[in-house]
Amino acid sequence: MIGRLIVQYVGFETKLLVREYTFAVREVPCDTLYYKVSIANEAFISHRVRYQDAPDICSLRLHQELDTHANHPPTTHFNVTDAELAIYRDHLPKPLGRFERRPEE
Repeated sequence: MIGRLIVQYVGFETKLLVREYTFAVREVPCDTLYYKVSIANEAFISHRVRYQDAPDICSLRLHQELDTHANHPPTTHFNVTDAELAIYRDHLPKPLGRFERRPEE
């Protein structure tokens, strides 16, 4: 169990310019560290990101930082870029028409 990483979404806080999502990260058996990932409020207003997708987007960003820095990023606060939002949006399934069914696989 040594080296096992536990990432838990804690919640968000709306600030003047950003929504800040907090995650608790614990590498067993070490102490818990808290990381914050922000998305600009303007991205929500301009419909480049949906509120319900934001925790997932932030989690992906945090996991990327943890992977890049062997679970020990040099900072505890990250910002999601417009490019990262576009990549996430491009990978979402296209919405169906009102009564359209998804094709069977």
